[in-house]
Amino acid sequence: MSRKQFFSRGVRDSVPMVVGVAPFGIIYGTLASAAGLSLLQTVGMSLLVYAGSAQFIVVSLLGAGAGALVILLTTLIVNLRHVLYSATLQPHVTHLPQRWRVPLAFWLTDETFAVVQRYYLVHGDTPQGQWYWLGVTTALYACWVSSSLVGVLFGQALPNLAGWGLEFAMLATFIGIVVPLLRNRPQIAAALAAGATALLTYAWPYKLGLMAAAFAGITVGVLLERRQTNGEGV
Repeated sequence: MSRKQFFSRGVRDSVPMVVGVAPFGIIYGTLASAAGLSLLQTVGMSLLVYAGSAQFIVVSLLGAGAGALVILLTTLIVNLRHVLYSATLQPHVTHLPQRWRVPLAFWLTDETFAVVQRYYLVHGDTPQGQWYWLGVTTALYACWVSSSLVGVLFGQALPNLAGWGLEFAMLATFIGIVVPLLRNRPQIAAALAAGATALLTYAWPYKLGLMAAAFAGITVGVLLERRQTNGEGV
């Protein structure tokens, strides 16, 4: 395929995620505006930070009067999961020059990882596959920034928008993408362990439960994979 075809395919495959991202962006813009951030500050954060959960936390902490150090440390902890994403996708981009890897790293989000990782699992490394990744990131980035803008401009006209349950769209999208990829017992067990841990640690502060869930899933998956490799069965 040509570069344009790879790019277009990435845009097309990101559409289900766009459906889930847009409500979150609108809610973020609404909450940021209500917290006193200007249009420039709100949209600027989406342009330069581009991390949904971190942006929600920043808005919440700013409203609580938290200092810069607390905000920085909290967002750092929340975004540590991106280290796992980067480590997983790194083998697929190690041959690319830095002018590719740096922007792709900036645009790496939960949604981007879900779509791009699925592509590599199904198709493997393909020539010019980075154009597919670029198509995914372009669509999702544009959606996040534009929906943030919509939230600032029109969110206040809709009462209690955050309580509408729009986040369910994102959850349903992730479930639809992840479940078909669980093809063996170690993967299924890892998903179940991560899910159970996330539920048990839901009340932990600073989203630490998310890291605990990731660690639990990785541990269970690796142990069971090794048992299979050693012929011990599962």
